[in-house]
Amino acid sequence: MSTSPLHRYYPPSVALPHFTENNTSVISLIGQFGFLWAAVLGIALITIRKVRPTAPTSDQVAFVWMCLTGFVHLFFESYFVIHHVSLAGSQELFGQLWKEYSLSDSRYLTSDSFLVTMEAVTAFAWGPLSFLIACCIAVEHPARHALQLILSVGQVYGDVLYYATSLFELHFDGAEFCRPEGYYFWFYYFFFNAIWMVIGSYYAGQSAVEITRAFRMVGELTKGKKGQ
Repeated sequence: MSTSPLHRYYPPSVALPHFTENNTSVISLIGQFGFLWAAVLGIALITIRKVRPTAPTSDQVAFVWMCLTGFVHLFFESYFVIHHVSLAGSQELFGQLWKEYSLSDSRYLTSDSFLVTMEAVTAFAWGPLSFLIACCIAVEHPARHALQLILSVGQVYGDVLYYATSLFELHFDGAEFCRPEGYYFWFYYFFFNAIWMVIGSYYAGQSAVEITRAFRMVGELTKGKKGQ
């Protein structure tokens, strides 16, 4: 009689036949990921200051954010999409990071159809779009806010669906995918995803205001020409 390897994921009955424990400590994993984030942030900041030295602070921050979110979407989340079938046994850096995060949502180790689909859109649509927006900010391209609005609304919508599906299954099916320790729920599951909810909402609102202002100016110019 074959049995699945023992694991710490919830529910305890979830079958993970290819699972292997991470061979790197949590502190080391978080430190390495933090180093990658810091490297992306530093390179992005140096780039925008060199390419567009007169850019206001708000645009510099936006450029840096777009580079960071593009990196996370295009590289980290695409890793999950490509390797979701074998993820439970991965010992690569991104694989171990996903296994650590999955302590807050074990669906990532079971090839959940919603998560694979949602992450595929996030990785291969929002990832490249983030870098395109960063380029628009660097060269002051007028398409910046239209693209930024699309990206930001997409990110917020994806997070809403992510939260909603897990809460729906918990409420109606009694399925718990997160370990009972508050650390995993509040820090991994809630906080990390809330970053994109909050910042995405901010940039969606910023772009909506800028687009409205542009149309108002065009409308006033059009009225002025008609009145001449």
